[in-house]
Amino acid sequence: MGLFDKLRNELIDIIEWVDDSRHDIAWRFPRYQNEIKNGAQLIVRPGQVAVFVLNGQLADAFEPGHYTLKTDNLPILSTIAGWKYGFNSPFKAEVYFVSTRQITDLKWGTPNPIMLRDADFGPIRLRAFGTYSMKAVDPKALLKELIGTDSRFEVDEVSELIRAIIASAFADLLGSSKISALDLAANYRNLSEQLRKMAVERVDDEYGLDIPQLYIVNVSLPEEVEKAIDTRSSIGVIGDMNTYQQFQMGKAMTAAAEAPGSGAAEGMGLGMGFAMANRMAQATQPGAAGAAVPPPLPGQTVWHVAVNGHPEGPLPAQQVTAGIQSGRITAETLVWNPQLGNWTPAGQVPALASEFQIVPPPLPPASSAS
Repeated sequence: MGLFDKLRNELIDIIEWVDDSRHDIAWRFPRYQNEIKNGAQLIVRPGQVAVFVLNGQLADAFEPGHYTLKTDNLPILSTIAGWKYGFNSPFKAEVYFVSTRQITDLKWGTPNPIMLRDADFGPIRLRAFGTYSMKAVDPKALLKELIGTDSRFEVDEVSELIRAIIASAFADLLGSSKISALDLAANYRNLSEQLRKMAVERVDDEYGLDIPQLYIVNVSLPEEVEKAIDTRSSIGVIGDMNTYQQFQMGKAMTAAAEAPGSGAAEGMGLGMGFAMANRMAQATQPGAAGAAVPPPLPGQTVWHVAVNGHPEGPLPAQQVTAGIQSGRITAETLVWNPQLGNWTPAGQVPALASEFQIVPPPLPPASSAS
């Protein structure tokens, strides 16, 4: 091999990046010790930008296209290298290819629950996750702030930063939106776009990145809260709890009747009988919801009695007499009936005064015989 062939092999004729990965953001052309000669071919494919770096300084950038490298299309590089009259000899420079296409199907989520005050549940913790896409819009800013001297820069190296930015923006968005947790699902679309704009504001100027798409897929409540909501929904579906319990009792009794010989059936039937008897007794109490209170017998006087500040009645005369005899109704207890007109102490009502027996005081001690 002659000297000319050896020199030619050390010169770079074609500079290009054939990207076969879906997650590479930037790639440095492997120049090693080779030099770029005058008239070398630069091929920048769609979705790429090529950036030259000389002596640690960002130089010229090339959009998609096919270029022959000359002084005319390397003005910044010529200034840095001090080429006053153009370059005729080979030069050494780093060439970075930056992908400008969208990288899709990226995931984001809240690493820890977000605390907020909800209108329905009070203090509550929420988690969220979704998807987003990312692309480079300012290759020079990206090289300066994130890539540095890496020979290959993949999306995994920046995705953690982007996820943290999105999670922080989501917490700010929830705090300012004041939307109830139960209404978040109806606002996913609007919230997604607001969240995307907030995240873009934090990455575009500083890192040269854009987030073209961002979606909130789900906002979830803690497991115990979800169970409470399910219970509340079930109660709402059931409706009248008393009717539902009676229906369940009827089903249980029917099932027990189908197996009359089992001890479980006998115990269940006994328990159901007690439960139904108790329910019927409650239904017959005065004032019970839905209870039918019979009218007093004809010609019988009825009374209303205030016991411990709560009125009771109407009570027949016999029940009032029993209350006086037991001491539950005293002479100071207020009573009322239509004939009195006003609440009156029982001891001042002629019809009841005779029921209060006056107990004589104890006898004085007997005097001793002189």
